[in-house]
Formats: sequence, C-alpha cells, structure tokens
Amino acid sequence: VRNERKTSIAMKNMILFARKRPGKSMAEKLAGETIAGYNNEGGAYKKKEDTHRMAEANKAFAHFRF
Repeated sequence: VRNERKTSIAMKNMILFARKRPGKSMAEKLAGETIAGYNNEGGAYKKKEDTHRMAEANKAFAHFRF
C-alpha cells in the first residue's frame, strides 16, 4: 500500500474512533485516541491489527483468480 493511502486510512480510522470517544471537544477526543494508539490500545489500533491479521490470513489465496 502506498504511503499516501496508509496515511489516509490511518487518519480516517483515527477520526472515526475519536468521534465515538466520550469527551468535551474533538481535540480532546483526538488526543485521547492518539495517546491510546501510542500505548498500543484504542479503536484505531485494534482496527489496524485486525486488518493486518486478515491480510496475513488471506495471503495464501492472493494468487487465485476468480
């Protein structure tokens, strides 16, 4: 995946999960999600891990054409 795509997916997930966080302002929610990501926690980090796990599981089938 290109660097631009990686960045856009990461930002989209950060904003998505920051909106779901309780808090007063969006700045506080984004800060909380950023800190949670740094500590290997939070919704955006878990989504990234799930995506990587699914990609690893489906790697064996990448050469098939349907």
